[in-house]
Amino acid sequence: MVAKATVLVTGGAGYIGSHTVRQLIRQGYGVVVCDDLSRGHRWAVPDGIPLIVADIADTTALVQAMQLHGVDAVMHFAAVSQVGESMSDPRLYYSNNVAGTVHLLNACMETNVRRFVYSSSAAVYGEPDKVPVDEDSTLKPTSVYGRTKLMVEKMLHDYATAYGLQYAALRYFNAAGADPAGGLGEDHQPETHLIPIAVQAALGRRGAVQVFGTDYPTADGTCIRDYVHVCDLADAHILALESLASCPEAAYNLGNGSGFSVREVLGSVERVTGRKVPSVVAARRPGDPAVLVASSDRIRRTLGWKPVLADLDVMVETVWQWEQHKLAL
Repeated sequence: MVAKATVLVTGGAGYIGSHTVRQLIRQGYGVVVCDDLSRGHRWAVPDGIPLIVADIADTTALVQAMQLHGVDAVMHFAAVSQVGESMSDPRLYYSNNVAGTVHLLNACMETNVRRFVYSSSAAVYGEPDKVPVDEDSTLKPTSVYGRTKLMVEKMLHDYATAYGLQYAALRYFNAAGADPAGGLGEDHQPETHLIPIAVQAALGRRGAVQVFGTDYPTADGTCIRDYVHVCDLADAHILALESLASCPEAAYNLGNGSGFSVREVLGSVERVTGRKVPSVVAARRPGDPAVLVASSDRIRRTLGWKPVLADLDVMVETVWQWEQHKLAL
């Protein structure tokens, strides 16, 4: 049996990265994690997995780690990712997301690592012209965060053209859920994602959930967003890695194909937890589109990816179990 690749996972102590690390291990890959722990958590890295505590801009540390552990491929999750923060502190976002990735790519070139899977974002589309959004939609990001993601995608194309880099860029809106096996989930400070906020409100660990606008042209008047379970995202990254030989330069959207409204999410949390979720209506947030849903037809057709944990109540149930587990930590 041929040994599977050893994958360097940057941001592997963060939310999506740590779940991907678990999936890689389950599928027999060698794994090395690089994370500066500024937003990730040491406890999220499994025992026995090498953890390189370093910034992705530290090319020397990356080269040493890649040579020491015989790294064959990179999955790149290390990024700051809050839209509002990106607008108020663009220096942080360009320094980390763009300049940091240049150093990471240069470490790959120095060690002859030519396989690269990039955690991009559907923020590269900005406010889309059509819904669901497909990969041929216009790329016109409206936030600094989205612009940094698009800049990296363009860099990947240039490195592919000049140096033979094989890459896939995966674009998605909202990662959700926690590992159904337990012991791993979302832990952001501050938390900005709706599902964990609603679960925490149901637990009485925070105040009422703000519903930003109830007069949108949707069935219940609240915004509709696309949620994809984090384990389904992890599986997609692995499929993308395995496809690089036949698809050496690709971009894929990841989505459920249909979204859920804010009120539907709150209703799901109430069903799953058996508790009331306190909520208050607030004004619309500037720039919030009524509906954001990604079409994932390309990756479904090309790589056979299909979300397994697509049911909203299933996603919420995994978050509910994780949030209760966190209370016991």
